[in-house]
Amino acid sequence: MTRRLALRLAALAGIALLAATIALAVVGRTESTPSTLPSSQGSYSALAGSSGPAAFGKLTSCGGIIRPASVGVAHPVLPCGAKIYITYRGKHVLTQVIDQGPYAPGRQFELTDALARLIGLSGVKRIEWSYASSD
Repeated sequence: MTRRLALRLAALAGIALLAATIALAVVGRTESTPSTLPSSQGSYSALAGSSGPAAFGKLTSCGGIIRPASVGVAHPVLPCGAKIYITYRGKHVLTQVIDQGPYAPGRQFELTDALARLIGLSGVKRIEWSYASSD
């Protein structure tokens, strides 16, 4: 092995170590995120906010693209495609998980801009949510 190749491998190992350290630091910040799914009965309260227009054109972790008319949520644990009801100030909307997230601290859900407008949510507010019946 040449000295040049050895230096490249050492540099790559250093970059990999740095990336792993950053990943652990990010995961450490989200300790308040639930690591298990709640039971499928009842309704739950959570903090939610909008991803806003900045998310338009973003490829989601579920394989879709967020468009101005996209109605969905990001959640760190619920699986892609999970159907849920979101309730805010008396407005009740059926939606689904379209991304993993949220990407802002302190939120359990991130709503698309269209969904936030539909239910009248601005800023970060407490919402109610429940699983859609599988019947």
